Amino acid sequence: MRRLISSGSPLEAEAGYSRAVVDGEWIFVAGTTGFDYAAMTIAEDPAEQARQAFRNIAAALAEAGASLGDLVRGRYYVPDLADWPAIVPVLGEVFGAIRPAATALVCGLVDPRMKIEIEVTARRRQS
Repeated sequence: MRRLISSGSPLEAEAGYSRAVVDGEWIFVAGTTGFDYAAMTIAEDPAEQARQAFRNIAAALAEAGASLGDLVRGRYYVPDLADWPAIVPVLGEVFGAIRPAATALVCGLVDPRMKIEIEVTARRRQS
């Protein structure tokens, strides 16, 4: 069964995508940034942006019946390599025990305020 999950960001409807798609036991979470979607604000600090991105991801996973512990894959998109040292400890806080397969890329993002975008894949565990 396929189910779509929205964060409430107006960009999702405008650009035609979902925050997450649940397909059976698999959950595919779109690239998620450090925006607080309720207030549509974003912190300047790259570490705080990473923390907010993980809060956004955790909310989507919870709606899908999963948690960060169910992650199997992560992709990190960072526009400025100079921000990477501030972001790595946050990744370690979240993924230290989970240890998903991961890739980091240095590339441009669609909004110059964005310091990181995180995309993840999770698989709900069978009870």
